[in-house]
Amino acid sequence: MSTTQPGSAQAGGAAAPARTVRQWVVLWVGVLLLVLGCLAASRWQWERHVARTAAIEVVEANYASEPVPLEELLPAPGAGVDPDDVWRSVTVHGRYEPDRTALLRNRPVNGQASFHVLVPFVTDVGTVLVVNRGWLQYDAGSAGPGSVPAPPTGDVTITVRLRADEVASTRGAPQGQVQAINVQQVLAAGSGGGAWADGLAYDAYGSLVSEDPRPVEQVFRLPKPDTDPGSHLSYTFQWLVFAVGGVAGVIILLRRERHEQVLVELDGAEHPFATAGTPEPGGRGARTRRDGSPRTPSAEEIEDALIEAQHTR
Repeated sequence: MSTTQPGSAQAGGAAAPARTVRQWVVLWVGVLLLVLGCLAASRWQWERHVARTAAIEVVEANYASEPVPLEELLPAPGAGVDPDDVWRSVTVHGRYEPDRTALLRNRPVNGQASFHVLVPFVTDVGTVLVVNRGWLQYDAGSAGPGSVPAPPTGDVTITVRLRADEVASTRGAPQGQVQAINVQQVLAAGSGGGAWADGLAYDAYGSLVSEDPRPVEQVFRLPKPDTDPGSHLSYTFQWLVFAVGGVAGVIILLRRERHEQVLVELDGAEHPFATAGTPEPGGRGARTRRDGSPRTPSAEEIEDALIEAQHTR
């Protein structure tokens, strides 16, 4: 008579049937898809980390740079700022065109909804540079700020940090407002449209640092760009851990099912532990501890017993 071992797959009832080949194939296909998805997400987070790191390096290298003349970095109308020169400071002399002011909407500053004040600046040589003079608080329920502080009149010397022209937005905006700091859209949103600046504007804009003379009423100055690298790198490794965990989980499941099969086969054979009489305490075939309580055989004993049972058939 076969004796059921404590802790065996049949303890308390019949063992669960083994998975079929088809079930294992489906399981491994699912794990493969999971791993591929995790690897794709990890790669995406890594690419974002690399791009973010590069942007931070540019800010740290250029934000506190000494101002240079505008024409040194933007030699002619239509010129764009080199990626390595973004955030560099330049000085330029000329005059504002306050009647052609446009407002950038939906661009938060430090988590606060705001409008950015964008004013074309005509240089002494007749070229046009769009200047982001700063931001105004977004009045709840309003389509725009109650009033916009005017820039200094007459001849003005300004210092700005150069920024790359943004991609044109496809979203609509009220008259005199834009959804992106795209030079052509900003000029077109101003009074009279942007035809007056055709062939004169740079494909870049400037974030205001200072004005001389200073205006009577100032807007809020733009804050220093955020240089926090974020969590992209940690997310990269988290997705890799998920991929490894998926494979490891199936391997553990496979080993556990194999172990249960060994126990079932062992219970169905002439059990080497079911010998007559009382075994010597601590002996190889002992099924009880010194205190008489049942003892579960070790994995090595189970394997040896299975091999021995197969040889005696």
